[in-house]
Amino acid sequence: MITLRKARDRGTAQFGWLDSRHTFSFGHYYDPAQMGFGPLRVINEDRVAPGGGFPTHGHANMEIISVVLAGALEHRDSLGTGSVIRPGDVQRMSAGSGIQHSEFNASKNEPVHFLQIWIQPDRLNIVPGYEQKHFDAEARRGRLCLLASGDGRDGSLSMRQDADLYGSLLPADAAVEHAFAGGRRGWVQVARGEVEFNGHSLHAGDGAAIEGEAAVRIRAATEAEFLLFDLP
Repeated sequence: MITLRKARDRGTAQFGWLDSRHTFSFGHYYDPAQMGFGPLRVINEDRVAPGGGFPTHGHANMEIISVVLAGALEHRDSLGTGSVIRPGDVQRMSAGSGIQHSEFNASKNEPVHFLQIWIQPDRLNIVPGYEQKHFDAEARRGRLCLLASGDGRDGSLSMRQDADLYGSLLPADAAVEHAFAGGRRGWVQVARGEVEFNGHSLHAGDGAAIEGEAAVRIRAATEAEFLLFDLP
C-alpha cells in the first residue's frame, strides 16, 4: 500500500527568516493523523534567509539528521562541535540524554535550503554524539547510496535505530529498485524533480508511506533527488 503525502498538504511555519514545511506534526502545526511514520517523526524542509538561524536550544532522545540541498548551514553544539554543512554533507546528532545546539545560515548573501529529519531512537538517555560525512554527487548518482544506518555499514553514518536512510540523484529516465525485508516499511521523500514508482508520481516536497510492499522501483521522470527510508 502506498499513501501519498503531497507537498501542498504539509504544515507551514513562516517567521521572515524561516520558511518551513512540515511533513508531520511539529511546533505550532498539529494534525493527529500526521504524527510520524514508525520511528520517523519529523521531516522538515527548511529555507533560512541570509543571517538567519535557530539560536541555542535543547533536544533529548532523538536522532537528528540534516541534509543540505543548497547553501551552507553552520552548526555548533554543547559537545564542542562546530562545522559548516554544505550540499553532499549529511550530519547526524544523537541528542541522547540531552544536548544544546544552534544552526545558522553560514552565508550573509545566500539562503540555505535543507531537510531536517528526526528519528526516534531504540535506546534512551545514551551519551550524546555527533557525526558528519560527505557523499559526493557521483556516489549518489544513478544508485541508492546508504547515508545512515543502524550499524554504520558501507561508510554510512550510524544512528541509534534499526533504520536505513538512502539518498539518490537520478538522471531523467534512470531507475533504482529497493526490496524490503518482511515486516519492514518505507518512506520516499522527493527533494527536487519528479519521480514515478508503483504507479504514483511524486514531485519536489512530496512524500509517500510504503507498507506491505515487497519492493519499489523508483524512476526519474525528470532529473531528481530523493531520500528513501527503510524502517522497522
